[in-house]
Amino acid sequence: MSQPPKCNVTCMENHKIDIAHIFREHIEDYQRKYPLQGQHYKIVYDVLSCRTAYLGGHIDKCDQCEAERVVYNSCRNRHCPTCQNMPRERWLKARKQELLPLTYFHTVFTLPHELNPIIVSNKKVMLDILFKSVAETLLTFGHHPKNGLGGKLGFIAILHSWDQRLNAHFHLHCLIAGGAITEDGKDFKPCTHGYLFNEEALGLVFRGKFMEYMSQAYQSGSLTLPGICAPYERPEKFKQFTNNLFLHNWVVSVQKPITRPEFVLEYLGRYTHRVAISNQRIISLKDGLVTLTYKNRKTNKIDTITIDAVEFIRRFLLHALPQGFVRVRHFGFLANRNKTANLAKLRRLLDLPPQKDKAVEQSMEEMIRELTGIDITTCPCCKKGTMQLVAEIPIYTGLSPKQLIRPPALSRSAA
Repeated sequence: MSQPPKCNVTCMENHKIDIAHIFREHIEDYQRKYPLQGQHYKIVYDVLSCRTAYLGGHIDKCDQCEAERVVYNSCRNRHCPTCQNMPRERWLKARKQELLPLTYFHTVFTLPHELNPIIVSNKKVMLDILFKSVAETLLTFGHHPKNGLGGKLGFIAILHSWDQRLNAHFHLHCLIAGGAITEDGKDFKPCTHGYLFNEEALGLVFRGKFMEYMSQAYQSGSLTLPGICAPYERPEKFKQFTNNLFLHNWVVSVQKPITRPEFVLEYLGRYTHRVAISNQRIISLKDGLVTLTYKNRKTNKIDTITIDAVEFIRRFLLHALPQGFVRVRHFGFLANRNKTANLAKLRRLLDLPPQKDKAVEQSMEEMIRELTGIDITTCPCCKKGTMQLVAEIPIYTGLSPKQLIRPPALSRSAA
């Protein structure tokens, strides 16, 4: 009796060069120059293990032609470039139900690069200060009657820490509903002019609040100042540093209003659940050099850059967030604590029908079918049968620390 055909549909990427490949080839070179421990170690291990036998998986078999399919588990690490599609889609579906027929504003608050060394050494403290400063700035402007609103704004803030070349570039993307709930909660005042707030005025208040909270953190001893930051241990040097930050304006960009809800969702999808670089931007790895594409902001064209593989890994890990750190936050009338009640009130004030009940969360199979049109429950070989679970693949154990960092190449054919 002939053997049934073997269909290998693993969760591994087909892209020729990806971040896992760069880790596998050059992580030992990186370790000779930089320590790899704690969270960085976990990120490297997870990315290398993602969709491989190390994380276990399962075997499906067609109930018609008996073709087999091996599917390995994903790592689900939020820093893994191949594990963000499903979380993003689920998040977007939830936000879609909350969308209101309003004008929205996309606003970006950027920190000066002079702060980068302190931020990198104190990510949780400094990035919490960033969120707090931006939120208080926007809420203050929303409450001020001079700005034409005089009420509570609602907005989502999303942290990004990189530029197109993977350098440190800490900034918040904010998507702000164009209007405010009045102080008495009895009315909603829409934004009727073509811009939300003055950029320069926002920048001045943002700078003042951030500097105040950073100074408080310094005085309380909450900041660690190693390496090139060590001179700031002396109060006079820190004072000189902060004075220099007041000498120039901080960049705040308020972009043109977005009037169509589908464009709002496009913005949400673009800036949430994103890692520093996608595998699709990596062109090649040759002789220890990584070539990748990036968008040149000066020419507005796609260019390429080639950097040392060790430097690529350093830049990638530079953007690791502290464990448990929340990089997407909701404020004002969209704050999680009172969001459901506030949205219900807004729908009444805007004469909108009540929000529909939350849909039952889709399964992975249903989401893949909706996003790609592919039914992964149908046999990819005979196109007629249904793939059914026949065996679980246990997590691979017994690895040495070196093997955890450098797993062997896996066969792409089913065993």
